[in-house]
Amino acid sequence: MADSMVALVRLRLIWRHFIHSTMGDMSSKTQMPSPQEALPGRQESLKVSVDFFTSSCLPIADSVFPAWCRSTIRFLVSSDSSFVFTIVEFGVNAFVRSGTDVGHEAKHHVNGNRTVPPFPEGLQMAMFGMGCFWGAERKFWRQKGVYSTQVGYSGGYTQNPTYEEVCTGKTGHVEVVRVVYEPDKVCYAQLLKVFWENHNPTQGMRQGNDVGTTYRSAIYAYTQEQLNQALASKEEYQKVLTEDGFGTITTEISMAKEFFYAEDYHQQYLSKNPGGYCGLGGTGVSCPIGLKN
Repeated sequence: MADSMVALVRLRLIWRHFIHSTMGDMSSKTQMPSPQEALPGRQESLKVSVDFFTSSCLPIADSVFPAWCRSTIRFLVSSDSSFVFTIVEFGVNAFVRSGTDVGHEAKHHVNGNRTVPPFPEGLQMAMFGMGCFWGAERKFWRQKGVYSTQVGYSGGYTQNPTYEEVCTGKTGHVEVVRVVYEPDKVCYAQLLKVFWENHNPTQGMRQGNDVGTTYRSAIYAYTQEQLNQALASKEEYQKVLTEDGFGTITTEISMAKEFFYAEDYHQQYLSKNPGGYCGLGGTGVSCPIGLKN
């Protein structure tokens, strides 16, 4: 019974992802909004305040979950007991979110390192957008020398956006991964190689079946040196892609804008849900970064 519930949870989460990636007018989702057209967002950052219930049932849950599974459900609810909520995950990990009461975890689900500043001295940051951030984040946390990863939204106009707002295509934001790394163990060029080889950077405002401006390919640099390396790597990778019959790289490359954390349940999602959706697919063409002296 428990196994079937977990399978159902995963199926519904995948379905939820596809619903969000296709909802709304498709043509409008593939066009960047102007600053005037973008959703306003909010001034305050989104924070979390939760209580945990490991084997109890809230009254509102009685109408949602059958009795046989209630004891296995973990609820995260606002501490003021507000029941204006969205069920994001349920079964193994139930997340009940109230209004704008959203936040991020302080420790990485995979390695336990910090996911919020301040980070240890000497570390550097990089930011990449390469489609759905669930799979993209996993690609980077697996790299030696990466201290921490966080997923969020950047590159647009809306202040402190929610996932639902980003999915409308009216924020201008990209789903991004912020990578905090140790430069003496992994260099920026190596991270660029991971970026180029693990998605298709020629697809414009989409990545595979995920369509919209939020899934566009992007590199946001924190320093001029990173920007220079990113632009040079684009030129090098374009050469080998063209030789293999691929089109023009559409990756947006610019200096980093403000990073807004995505909601808690998105952070290290594929560690919390190993069977979760991952739409990443590279071109199969090796990036020449690091192959030439």
